[in-house]
Amino acid sequence: MKKPVFTLLSLTIAAFSFAQNVERIINAKEVERIERTLSADDMQGRATFTPGNDKAAAFIAEEFRKAGLQTWNGGPSYIQQLPPMVGGRAQSVSVKLDGSDVDLKNVLVLSGKFDVDVNENSGLEKATIAKGANFQQEYRKYASSQKPVLVIVDTSFAGLLTRFGGRASNQSDRLVIFVATTQDPQKFSVKAHFPEAKLQNVVGVLPGKSLKNEYVIFSGHYDHLGVRGGKDRDGNPIVDSIYNGANDDAAGTTAVIMLAKYFKALSNNERTLVFAAFTAEEVGGFGSQYFSKQYNPESVKAMFNIEMIGTESKWGKNSAYITGYEKTDMGKILQANLEGTGFTFYPDPYTKENLFYRSDNATLARLGVPAHTISTSKMDSEPNYHKASDEIGTLDMENMAMIIKSIALSSRGIVSGKETPTRVDTSSLR
Repeated sequence: MKKPVFTLLSLTIAAFSFAQNVERIINAKEVERIERTLSADDMQGRATFTPGNDKAAAFIAEEFRKAGLQTWNGGPSYIQQLPPMVGGRAQSVSVKLDGSDVDLKNVLVLSGKFDVDVNENSGLEKATIAKGANFQQEYRKYASSQKPVLVIVDTSFAGLLTRFGGRASNQSDRLVIFVATTQDPQKFSVKAHFPEAKLQNVVGVLPGKSLKNEYVIFSGHYDHLGVRGGKDRDGNPIVDSIYNGANDDAAGTTAVIMLAKYFKALSNNERTLVFAAFTAEEVGGFGSQYFSKQYNPESVKAMFNIEMIGTESKWGKNSAYITGYEKTDMGKILQANLEGTGFTFYPDPYTKENLFYRSDNATLARLGVPAHTISTSKMDSEPNYHKASDEIGTLDMENMAMIIKSIALSSRGIVSGKETPTRVDTSSLR
């Protein structure tokens, strides 16, 4: 009888010690410190290609340094620089329709090349967005076009061109030209020059002990929408022009930093842990796409992508959902490790939104990695989503801390190498 009693006592002590470690490192006070810094007004909404975005990256890198993480592949910095790409709006544009100059407020050029010089003989297709059309839907259709296209837009939508433009591109063959006009031009010429965009992820590493070549990734995106004027998604005039992005996704980035500190303090991970804060999620997911391609997908055993965990889920406190829950057994593994805690991971209730392939987990998921996003965002009723009102005062720090603790506790079997989720079936994607 002595041996079972001793074992039970040891497990009890170990569990108590584990709980103490979690509470000491992952707590609401520390969560609020990081969250408040990332979502502060002086970060200017962390828009891609802005000084505010660079400032946020520097803050995250410093947190990784203080946590004691290593750099990726022994590099000189936690900053992972992406290859230069076309970014934002053109620095100069000239448009003529049938020989007449067009007011540039009625023009939007999207390009994957730094210089554009085309005319009616350049092979562009022509399309129209008519009055009364769903402009947002039509814009997205043409903006993702695989062929060069000139889109004649009804003048009733002219004011929207400045709102919808400015996305980066790394597709060298991309060229979409929107012109709001009443003309049906037979001849046109468009010249534009775009700036070079510099993008950076922030990546820290905690090397594994016995399974160094097997990776577990914890990630979130740190960019948001920046400073904007005009009207919000509901058509209301914007008074506060800074989109702080407290929940989207300073909350997820905060979780990544907290998890880095926690696992470094434990320093008992058998698999190598990678902590990544991605840029450019809001303008095309370029940060996570580049990051993901640096890995052999077979070596990545799991990815915990964390997005918008600052508000309660539809089930209330102590709960979150996992996108693509049914695609692997990772969710079941995590929930089993939370038995008795009162916390529940649910399957994604918003399957019509296709969230599994819409966030930063998507690139690796498409390659078979059990890469899932953890979130609490009520996608059918989140009041501050992509609004200037997404500020720290709308978040629940205690609940955020509980979610981060639950990710830490639930991932321990995967981190230790004792548990390995099944892979995503990619046969339908081929």
